[in-house]
Amino acid sequence: MVRTRTAEGETPSDIETLTFEQALAELEGIVKALESGQGALEASVAAYQRGAALRAHCERKLAEAEQKVQAIVEGPAGPGLRDVE
Repeated sequence: MVRTRTAEGETPSDIETLTFEQALAELEGIVKALESGQGALEASVAAYQRGAALRAHCERKLAEAEQKVQAIVEGPAGPGLRDVE
């Protein structure tokens, strides 16, 4: 499995392909499962690690969206877009 480097560690490539909404839904499911406290320790640790990767992915997606919103500028012809890095 291909992985990419993040500040949190390595992110599985399947997470990188998820939309924000998909990643958030999966993260919510992991949180509910962990809160129930009924999983085995190893499974809980693996779920926590995946949850951390999903959280980092969601944060990146939100940062990208914020950059796009901030790129909207008011010009003489009305709102327009400026280039973002």
